[in-house]
Amino acid sequence: MISTLTESIPTSNIFSHLREKYLRVRNQSLIICEPLEKEDFVVQPIVDVSPPKWHLGHTTWFFEKMILESFDPEYQVFHKDYNYVFNSYYETIGKRVLRTDRGNLTRPTTDEIFKYRAYVDEKMLGFLDSKNEIDRSVLKLLELGLQHEQQHQELLVYDIKYILGNNPLFPAYRKGEDKCTRDSRELNFLHVSEGKYTIGHEKEGFCFDNELGVHQVFLHEFEIGDRLITNGEYLEFIEAGGYQNFHHWYMEAWTWVQDNKEKAPMHWHKIDGEWFQFSFQGLQPLNLNEPVTHVSQYEAAAYAQWREMRLPSEFEWEVACKMYEPDRHKNANFVEGGALRTKTAEAGHYQFYGDTWEWTNSAYLPYPYFKTDAGAVGEYNGKFMINQMVLKGGSFATPKDHIRPTYRNFFHPHLKWHFTGIRLAKHV
Repeated sequence: MISTLTESIPTSNIFSHLREKYLRVRNQSLIICEPLEKEDFVVQPIVDVSPPKWHLGHTTWFFEKMILESFDPEYQVFHKDYNYVFNSYYETIGKRVLRTDRGNLTRPTTDEIFKYRAYVDEKMLGFLDSKNEIDRSVLKLLELGLQHEQQHQELLVYDIKYILGNNPLFPAYRKGEDKCTRDSRELNFLHVSEGKYTIGHEKEGFCFDNELGVHQVFLHEFEIGDRLITNGEYLEFIEAGGYQNFHHWYMEAWTWVQDNKEKAPMHWHKIDGEWFQFSFQGLQPLNLNEPVTHVSQYEAAAYAQWREMRLPSEFEWEVACKMYEPDRHKNANFVEGGALRTKTAEAGHYQFYGDTWEWTNSAYLPYPYFKTDAGAVGEYNGKFMINQMVLKGGSFATPKDHIRPTYRNFFHPHLKWHFTGIRLAKHV
């Protein structure tokens, strides 16, 4: 990964900039958790969901382990067992609590983890204040740690919704009714001509290592949807028997549908003949105009097949985004907006950024010239480049300064607890 955390910042302002960004990002995790009760912090209903308190501890451990222990000779670890408790998947660093067992960690307590965060924050700020200059390798790790915490903030929002949405009482994360009232506009298609296009991160600023390896690809002429698919459009697929017709599904996906008795996106509930959706405001009637979310790649691909279209490749998506919406639309739906739901697209807004992560039909593979860094940070992305699919664009839980056209998210195709939606593409 590359970091230009302090590029274009006068030397006299570097440390105030570092402090401001560190405090802002770290505080956002606490803001997300503020509506939770103590009992909510410990729950792990499924393997994909981590307890909120584990996220708070793990993101803190990253700064302790990667920066303070390595670069501050006077630093004393907060607790000798926390490396074992909060290491996620870094084999280089040592043994860890298995992901499936994170929900068994009634200890350390939630209060102890908040004390851990305060302790590490104090030491990090003291470390920054003590330096007249900071080694570039430390700056890179600091930027990576902040980007890493922003990723976990989005995961926190996913996991909180799953925890509350699978509570039989459907408790609201926050009170009030905050729903979209604007009608969805007609779906049209954006044209991209045949040709060679450049893929990968080539601008200044931070990117992850999986975005590096700028290269060219040849694309045939295609068209791509100018907005996301809505709940109402996906409901038509359900009512047309989409989950009962094997013709729409990959063989592996069809097995998944049958084994799991899949019938609808996650958090959809049919009650007395009417469709409802669990939201952060609790259980509410399904809004047909909002973009559909909580669909797996299997479902997204089946829907596209039913529409006699397909999902875009990650290269097609990136090229179309750079061509038609190179800058974030002023009304792009990110976490800063506070909506915590999808919104309908307005005229001139193509929804390439925010609302939902968009499934592509591309496997998550390395770009040409990809190489991992030495040490534990080299395990950040490369080790996952198998059996996963690429998603693009960000969601309503993504910080707006965290996303870019080259960003490559990745998940297994059967997963749908995260905020994932559908954009169609077709050959011309």
